[in-house]
Amino acid sequence: MSSRSLLAIALAISAILAFAADPRRDAMLSEYAVEARRLDAGFTSFSAQRGETLFRASWNGGDARTASCTACHTADPRQAGRNAKTGRPIEPVAVSVSPRRFTDKAEVEKHFLRDCKSVLGRECNALEKGDYITFMAGQ
Repeated sequence: MSSRSLLAIALAISAILAFAADPRRDAMLSEYAVEARRLDAGFTSFSAQRGETLFRASWNGGDARTASCTACHTADPRQAGRNAKTGRPIEPVAVSVSPRRFTDKAEVEKHFLRDCKSVLGRECNALEKGDYITFMAGQ
């Protein structure tokens, strides 16, 4: 592999990591971790795998039009979505495409409150929020 190719790969990886790291997102995840530990003493860390399961699973209890996160966000979180109820366009939820995602705590909480009730039929807990953000930060 040429040095030019290696440099291009290194720059691409650096760009992805730069998008994933944001002090506001990190602070939010730290707050969710404190709450997750309070609810479960065995909590050790958030899981992108659990976050992906939450994102892709079909749920009962919420609105039938939004039985999963993918109903609005599509199966590929790097793609733009569309609100299943209103038809309103939604920016990609993946941090690599929308680097400001999950950086405004009030906005994040507003969306989790509304969307978890719509999809799950209940509010998301701190573990679910942290797992979801961890998954999206890696996308």
